[in-house]
This record gives sequence, C-alpha cells and structure tokens, in this order.
Amino acid sequence: MTAAPPSSSALLDLPGAVPATGDDDGVALHYGDPVAEQRALERAAGWVDRSHRGVVAVTGPDRLSWLHSITSQHLADLPDGRGTEALVLSPHGHVEHHLLVAETGGTSWLDVEPGTTADLLRYLDGMRFLLRVEPRDASAELAVLSLVGPRTPDVLTAAGLPVPAEPYDVAPLAGSGAGGSDGFVRRMPWPGTGGADLLVPRPALPELADRLRAAGAAAAGTWAFEALRVVARRPRLRHEVDHRTIPHEVGWIGVAVHLDKGCYRGQETVARVHNLGRPPRRLVLLHLSGESEQLPATGTPVSAEGRPAGLVGTAVRHHELGQVALALVKRATPDDARLEIAGLPAAID
Repeated sequence: MTAAPPSSSALLDLPGAVPATGDDDGVALHYGDPVAEQRALERAAGWVDRSHRGVVAVTGPDRLSWLHSITSQHLADLPDGRGTEALVLSPHGHVEHHLLVAETGGTSWLDVEPGTTADLLRYLDGMRFLLRVEPRDASAELAVLSLVGPRTPDVLTAAGLPVPAEPYDVAPLAGSGAGGSDGFVRRMPWPGTGGADLLVPRPALPELADRLRAAGAAAAGTWAFEALRVVARRPRLRHEVDHRTIPHEVGWIGVAVHLDKGCYRGQETVARVHNLGRPPRRLVLLHLSGESEQLPATGTPVSAEGRPAGLVGTAVRHHELGQVALALVKRATPDDARLEIAGLPAAID
C-alpha cells in the first residue's frame, strides 16, 4: 500500500508562508502579500502549492475503456500526451467527484480535490469486475504545483521544463520514469489566463519551486488562486458543488461532460436536462457590499426579496473587484434581483 502523503507541504517552511485552513489545510494561504500575489498570477506568472490534492494512478490495458464507461467524459480514445476533465456522477446525475486527467506513458493520472481520494478509490475498486485495471493512491508519489499567468510558457522554458502547446496537452518531464512516475506538465486553460499543472515527485517540490522562482515566477498562495478561480466562474467540489449539483448548473457540460458517448451512471439525468434546457439552479458571480470584513462562509443562504434564492459557494477578496463570491441560485432569479447575504446586499455580475 502506498504511504500517505505528509499532512503539511514542505513549502510551508518558506519565509512569509501563512497556512491555509479548511479544505486547503496543509498548504500556504499566502506568502506575505496576497494582493501582489494575485497581480502576479493575472499579469505575469506565479506558482501555487496545491500539493494537498489527491493523485490516483490507473494502470492496465483496459484502463481507458474502463474509465470511459464509469465517468462523464469520452476517454476511450484519449491519446498519450493528452488530458481532460471528467466527473463521477451518482445514479441520479449528481456530481460526486471531479477529476483532472492526464494520460502519459501507459498510465492514467487523476488528480482530485483534497480529502476525496479514499472515496474515489472505493468507487473505482468496486467497479473493476474482471477488467485489467489497477487503480492506486499515488498521492505520496506525485504532488501538484500549479503555474499560473500569461508568462507561463516563458517561465517553463527558462526553467528548462517542457511547454505543452495547447490546453490539456501533457508533456513528461525529462527522464520521466515508467508510466510518467517522474512527473509531467499539463497545460491548463484556467484560472485566469491559464497556466500549467506540474505533477512532480513529492520530494522535488522545494527544488522545483526554486527553479520556477529563478525563472521569474512569484510564490503565491491559495488565496490568490481561489480569487482567480472565482472570477473565472470555475466551480469547485464541496464549495459550489454540493450533493444536489448536476453538471449543467455549474458549466461543466462540454468541459467535464461529453454529450456524445455511451451509457454511464447518471447519463439519463444529463441527457434529460440538456434536452429540456432547464437546470434548477445556475452558477453566478456576486459582488458583495464589502460592509463587513467577514466573508460569508460556504453554504451561507442567499435571499431575494426576503425569499430563499440560493447558497454561497466561495467568497474571496479580489485585488480589483473587492469582495466577490460564487453562488448557486435558483434558475429563475433575475440578474437584477436585490439579493441579501447575512443581511448585507449583493448583486449578480
């Protein structure tokens, strides 16, 4: 059995590091100046420690057809050197897991939200039957470090790392071991103007951070990453995605859900709602009044004209927009509705 990853990242030992809490426990919230860190991610480049994410490796000759049959994405023909996003849905079409996928060297790598790896592996193990597949927890092997910003290609080049050409392209690191076990770079279209996820051997995180910093990337924490994610309207499991969420409500159709593939768990709901075009809720960006220094917590009710209208997902402080939040609101909520959160006004962007 693979050993569990450390509870805290080695990068928390860097000067100025302030630990995050909640779902991001174990990595840095910021490194002393969250506003400057946000600006770096938007205008230049910065690296973000996301090594608290879980990593699952799937090997075996049947892995792609198997993953194709049990997720929302078309994976049967995923070529080597390519990635994507996928969901595991409940029988009723509710989102249970969000997967970032990379196929390289005969292994399918899945990186997932912190704290969800064990549940995902239980589901995968229960769906193996007699197929030639071997899923395992690889969180102690590879760790995620995200490079974000418009200068991402320049930084990768200066650091001597491969530069995948298109979003979701995957390039193994030089001298990568069997199945990509020495790491890889996956180009990403978000947050902000895009970037790249580097999945590297966990002991190599400090050395890689030094290389990226020397190549022109600033250190940035989850505060900055989450601010860009919120403004980009990208949902996150257990924040904007609760036990009732269907993919249509949060913009995952066409991103993590392929509408032209065979049967999979939850497909009937996906097809029905897509054909009717009426998901019960929608994801919106809210501008908060800023009258309180306390940001609303995930799950805080949103009301319209005194009636329940939805729930807050992630609330952040953006360096230009101020206090903003993602929220799931009822589909019929007008864009110009007068909203309230904890007694304070809010407005849909």
